[in-house]
Amino acid sequence: MPRHFHEELDALKQTVLAMGGLVEDQIRRVMRALIERDGDLAQEVIDRDRQVNTYDVEIDEKCVELLALHQPTAGDLRFITTAMKIVTDLERIGDQAVNIAQRAIELNREPQLKPYVDLPRMAERAQRMVKESLDAFVSRDTALARQVCGADAEVDALKEQIFRELLTFMMEDPKTIPRAIRLILISRFLERVADHATNIGEMVIYLVEGRMVRHTLA
Repeated sequence: MPRHFHEELDALKQTVLAMGGLVEDQIRRVMRALIERDGDLAQEVIDRDRQVNTYDVEIDEKCVELLALHQPTAGDLRFITTAMKIVTDLERIGDQAVNIAQRAIELNREPQLKPYVDLPRMAERAQRMVKESLDAFVSRDTALARQVCGADAEVDALKEQIFRELLTFMMEDPKTIPRAIRLILISRFLERVADHATNIGEMVIYLVEGRMVRHTLA
């Protein structure tokens, strides 16, 4: 392949990383908005999702262009198809940040139900999974990619712990139900962030090893 093609692949990788950095920041900001009860910051997260979507379209169009003009094979083909799938997961992570922001704005209209302890822990782990999955993509590090996939179980366990605690609140006082349900939804949105990071980790393994491991990792 000509040199300029590989320069375009490198530019594509940098754009994917820029998008990844943005969605990481979206998760970080939306959790701050929730914890600090900052409705303006939550609205900023919602508004910034347009930038995430712009990246999604830009990268998808670039991938299609590279496939059409250069008809890559082997490793280059895997790289482009992997990038397309990763971007889909990043866009959906951005959607989860918007979902959390919307629930945070609703929660701000009522007194806080409880101190937030496990939700920030869950968010930190999910955000770290996103970062490490992208690090694995850059360095083609399958060991790190598998580590990301393994971390998903910890996020799932935190979600179940949050659900059990909030269920107790709802059983003891039905007036807490609307707030508790919103917090349960936030935990589910964070679980999905971790799921998307796991998808990226699995695609990194495909990129490097040329085999699909989805639904097969322990």
